[in-house]
Amino acid sequence: MTGDTVVSLLSEIAAIGVDRTRGGYSRPVYSTAELELRGWFIAHAERRGLDVDIDGNGIIRAWWHVPSRSLDGAVLTGSHLDSVPGGGAYDGPLGVAAALVAVDLLRERGTVPTKPIVIAVFPEEEGSRFGVACLGSRLLSGAITPERALALRDPEGDTFADVLARHGVDPRGVGADVSGLATLDSFVELHVEQGRALIDLEQPIAIGSSILGHGRWRITVRGEGNHAGTTLMRDRHDPMVAAARMIHEIRSIARGTDDARATVGRLVPVPGGTNVIASSVDFWVDVRHPDDVVTAAVVAQIGERLELVVAEEGCEGTLVEESFSATTDFDPTLRRHLEGILPSAPVLHTGAGHDAGVLAARVPTAMLFVRNPTGVSHSPEEHADDADAEAGASALADVLQGLATT
Repeated sequence: MTGDTVVSLLSEIAAIGVDRTRGGYSRPVYSTAELELRGWFIAHAERRGLDVDIDGNGIIRAWWHVPSRSLDGAVLTGSHLDSVPGGGAYDGPLGVAAALVAVDLLRERGTVPTKPIVIAVFPEEEGSRFGVACLGSRLLSGAITPERALALRDPEGDTFADVLARHGVDPRGVGADVSGLATLDSFVELHVEQGRALIDLEQPIAIGSSILGHGRWRITVRGEGNHAGTTLMRDRHDPMVAAARMIHEIRSIARGTDDARATVGRLVPVPGGTNVIASSVDFWVDVRHPDDVVTAAVVAQIGERLELVVAEEGCEGTLVEESFSATTDFDPTLRRHLEGILPSAPVLHTGAGHDAGVLAARVPTAMLFVRNPTGVSHSPEEHADDADAEAGASALADVLQGLATT
């Protein structure tokens, strides 16, 4: 036996990708940090005797009892290793570490799966480098075309195709495996809770019911770049002012819509000098709501308000969708199966997107959440108690045993 625990595995990677400026971790896909994490996972999978390969979309797969490496009838689990800028230690890696420990626990129990078990590590779940969340699972499921994905550019101007090729993944192999997914038995993703429902319910583990619809839109405001000292205030066409006004307007629109969430978390002025009036500003808005019709209405209101604001500031503006995932209800039959295996676990929805939400269109999918006592996520304050992390791995082992031995 390996002797590993979830806590010991996470401690092994605690120094990888530490962000000294933001705090927490910055592990964008195919960065030095994320590549080191990929190597860490592969080493642990091989240590357990799992067969490892990397598919055409850069998804790492560790196979247990799959001589033909076929997805036919397989039970899939896993999560991701990339992070948002300045993210927490648990978002993604907790699900990967728990999957490895779950395999250990099943072996300790003497469990012999009658269905293959596969641990997957999905790349670019957060979308922090190429701007599209869950990019690996979107490609696998056909939710994004290879042409669009390969043309995506990171902040340095490198395309996704360039980066894949640089790291040994042939861009010509990118694309959907719909027929393979159709043969999967199920996918169960374990994730740290992003919210604080479980602490109030005094439960360590929950079963996911649904994911709120959500998307990202890029707003570009173009004005007139000029000198900060020589341009009178009345002569300015300042896109930064228009952007600032829009950020306030976006908050007002969301506050005026029941259960809507709208966030601007990234703003990039060009050229970005302290003594320069910007010539353009890009900023991104994340909009979420349980009802996709309401999400669309909120975005439409933002677009209408943008037209008014940029006109008043003598600028021009555009609103472009970069990604959208509709509200997703997880497979009810699979969820009831999990409820039978974990009878004390409450059933909760989440406002956070996941690879499980993308794959749910192709595969019977479920999620497990591990209690986060702070309720904080996408932040260094994200947390899971050690005992709860181990309880998550045990619950995942119970679920995999129930699914892979029937």
